Amino acid sequence: MADIIFYTNPQSRGQIVRFMLEELGEPYETALLDYGTTMKSADYLAINPMGKVPAIRHLGADGKGRVVTEAAAICAYLADAYPAAGLAPALPDRAAYYRWMFFAAGPVESAMLDRYRKIEPEGQLKVSAGYGCWQDVLHALDLAVTDTEWIAGERFSAADVYAGLSLDWLVLFGMMDPSPPVAAYLERLRARPAYIRAKAIDAELAEAAKAAAGG
Repeated sequence: MADIIFYTNPQSRGQIVRFMLEELGEPYETALLDYGTTMKSADYLAINPMGKVPAIRHLGADGKGRVVTEAAAICAYLADAYPAAGLAPALPDRAAYYRWMFFAAGPVESAMLDRYRKIEPEGQLKVSAGYGCWQDVLHALDLAVTDTEWIAGERFSAADVYAGLSLDWLVLFGMMDPSPPVAAYLERLRARPAYIRAKAIDAELAEAAKAAAGG
């Protein structure tokens, strides 16, 4: 049995964690959940009371199972749990790493949802929204990949897994026209073997689920 059990749906933010797990290169077991059914089962609600994916259960060296939910938290946790993978900078060099990973998990996530719902904060709401306005978010993301190979510096890290896929989705969903630095960054990201493997696995799982449902 693998030390990591990964609870996911191929058409969810679990894609982020799949990418992270493929970068780690450690064995893991996938537990597929369906929206509205197994994702809301008593067994899974005992793991994540929100009834959402992704989540992981990690069996540590001490034999204790630890549950982590929320994609950004899972990425940060796994980077620390498996330091040999080199997916987290040394502590003195984590400023940009934490900054951009949690910028993507907070302001970018909120802005993407508002954009999808066609909500543009104005006036006082713009102050309290947490991200200002859509253009502020795009400008910040552009700066994150300008003059540096990867988001946290010259080495790929878990911040690229989380924030990088956020950028990837913004472009794929037509929510952002990539600037030259963003386009170059995404080209590097999409060329990573772990990215390619993760996308292929989830695409195959999604197709199998569709076929099983008679779609």
